[in-house]
Amino acid sequence: MMKEYLKILLIIVFILEVLNAGKMWVFFTDKNTNTDNYISLSEKSILRRQKVNKGYTWYDRQISDDYIQAINNTGATIHRQSKWLNAVSVTGTEEEMNMIRELPFVKKIQPVAVYKKKKEKLFTPSYAPKNFLTDSSFYGFAQEQIEQINGQTAHDAGYYGQGVRILLLDTGFNTGLAVFDSLNIVDEWDFINNDGNTANETDIENAWGQHNHGTMVFSTMAGYDPGYLVGPAYGSEFLLAKTEDVTSESIVEEDNYVAALEWGEQNGADVASSSLGYLDWYSYCDMDGNTAVTSNAVDIAVNLGMVCVTAAGNGGYGEPPPNPCDTTLYYYIIAPADADSVIAVGAVSSNGVIASFSSHGPTYDGRIKPEVCARGVNTWCTNPNSNSYRTANGTSLATPLVGGAAAVILSANPDWTPMQVREAMMMTADNADYPDNDYGYGIIDVMAAIDYETNSIDDEFLPKDISILNVYPNPFNPTTTIRFSVGTLHAISLQIYDLNGRLVETLVNGVVNPGEYKIEWNAVNVASGIYFLRLKTINSVYTKKITYLK
Repeated sequence: MMKEYLKILLIIVFILEVLNAGKMWVFFTDKNTNTDNYISLSEKSILRRQKVNKGYTWYDRQISDDYIQAINNTGATIHRQSKWLNAVSVTGTEEEMNMIRELPFVKKIQPVAVYKKKKEKLFTPSYAPKNFLTDSSFYGFAQEQIEQINGQTAHDAGYYGQGVRILLLDTGFNTGLAVFDSLNIVDEWDFINNDGNTANETDIENAWGQHNHGTMVFSTMAGYDPGYLVGPAYGSEFLLAKTEDVTSESIVEEDNYVAALEWGEQNGADVASSSLGYLDWYSYCDMDGNTAVTSNAVDIAVNLGMVCVTAAGNGGYGEPPPNPCDTTLYYYIIAPADADSVIAVGAVSSNGVIASFSSHGPTYDGRIKPEVCARGVNTWCTNPNSNSYRTANGTSLATPLVGGAAAVILSANPDWTPMQVREAMMMTADNADYPDNDYGYGIIDVMAAIDYETNSIDDEFLPKDISILNVYPNPFNPTTTIRFSVGTLHAISLQIYDLNGRLVETLVNGVVNPGEYKIEWNAVNVASGIYFLRLKTINSVYTKKITYLK
């Protein structure tokens, strides 16, 4: 009882602070069904949505003009409009906010979350001028971090992100460096100042370092300076979004993030990658995949066909706190890494050991996090203000390796949905058999993920009389659909076994006619973990690994 009282008290204090100084989300009850005002989607966005059987949706309808006008009439200032959330972010006096609260079409009001950076105990970076190399290979300084995720094999096979458009959300970007010379930057937008300049703003006080973080992240993902630094997705197209204001104390505001995500989706992004996170106004108890605004926005983006990759966070030091719902919490992941459909990324060193700062899972509702890992300790990137190279640390640097890898996987499998890309990455990572809340499913293997469907379904030793065509989703919670085919009249059994070989459930046991079949397994009454699906006839057996995540 006391814990709940303290949490309510903290929320009240936060709301009072925001009413005086910060932004608030105003959510509406509907979009006013008398209005059919849809946004215009790019051709690439329309084609991408076809993979997930989506055309124009409710999310593409504009917010009611009448509702916007009513908010303006109170005197409050609207900063962002979100079609996906059917909400606006506003600032106003306490009196203005009370007027908004009384409007009949206002569903709820809550603070716009921010993320305040804390000092991280990271490693001293290494620096190297462009004329100094210890390795004259194609990848230069990036050789080890590319080889750790088996990116070079995918490149050798001809996959380097071509045909895939990546939305990168970060602090800003200095695209005038040699490492970006050959990249195809389709568009860029500054969501802080509402202009097309994503680099430093020379006329804004304290903005000199605005583009530093994003420039380093971008180079790790897609830099192309052979012999010096090469990232995994150097053949992709890019949309660059500046969302993080380094000149203020409350650095990252989630309404900018949501606006950038909607902008990128509308303009045809196939992958969204962000090395940002949000915790203030939220606690670990909110990390359930359904509470944080950015987590909900990520799930909408995936639903519309975008692969979403994000950093797990850099607060993983020490032991889990005694009161995990404390709003000052570090150790656990932060939003939107808790989203159900996101690929959250942890950081490892060059020898594959989890970084001391890498934030841990599980989500508050018990799902394994992060999903996967890549190198985030002494990761090579560009210097943000010169044509030389350095190392940096954090899940911020691991994330672009995975985001770039997602683009490479899509270039090899352009018809894959976001959840298929996610599944392939997780199930081929090096800890997939025993996932945990430090490494998740482990360090990714780009080439193995590209071949995942082939290795799982079209194996040369697959019996010709029966086959498992697909299990989707996998991982799943709590149901998955199994599609299998039978070539001739057969007595078959379709059964689920646990890791110890114990029979869990028999789904089919009897004679079936030739054809394709679909059956659903509901695992709600068994423990989460890895199971084996076995399809058997008198002459042959086919087994597939499936994972139940709560």
